[in-house]
Amino acid sequence: MPVKIRLQRHGKKGKPYYWIVAADARAKRDGKYLEKLGAYNPNTNPATVELDVDGAVKWLQNGAQPTDTAKAILSYKGALLKKHLAGGVAKGALTEEQAEEKFNAWLQEKEAKVQAKSEGLSEAQAKAKAEALAAEKAVNEARIAAAAPVVEEAAEESADVEAEASNEEE
Repeated sequence: MPVKIRLQRHGKKGKPYYWIVAADARAKRDGKYLEKLGAYNPNTNPATVELDVDGAVKWLQNGAQPTDTAKAILSYKGALLKKHLAGGVAKGALTEEQAEEKFNAWLQEKEAKVQAKSEGLSEAQAKAKAEALAAEKAVNEARIAAAAPVVEEAAEESADVEAEASNEEE
């Protein structure tokens, strides 16, 4: 039975949410699956990926073939690296501890990159918000400045009308 690691679509129209599953290659896209390995939400920035790395590595070692998108996600989360390191351990090039140490170092580096990106995005959002606020203040001040002569003229006209009315009363 050929097994694929692929995405199974969930969510509503225009708001996709995917499960990462190991499924028989002959099964329908959203049909029966063998094991759910994680979830992928492309609607957030950066995209949210939850993955059972050990389960994915187990399926990869047993011959499961990831689709292109699933392969990119597995690479992003380090499942392919862990499989590669496990192959090195099996050949005797590394010890289990060395492989685990390399994988943990890679995970920390990856987490730092993701954190830096999310911080950069939040700073960009704050900057854009501040610029929008400054532009809005400038527009409001321009409106007030443009309306000031009109208000002064209206005040002068009302003062003239009141003066004429008081002159007529006398």
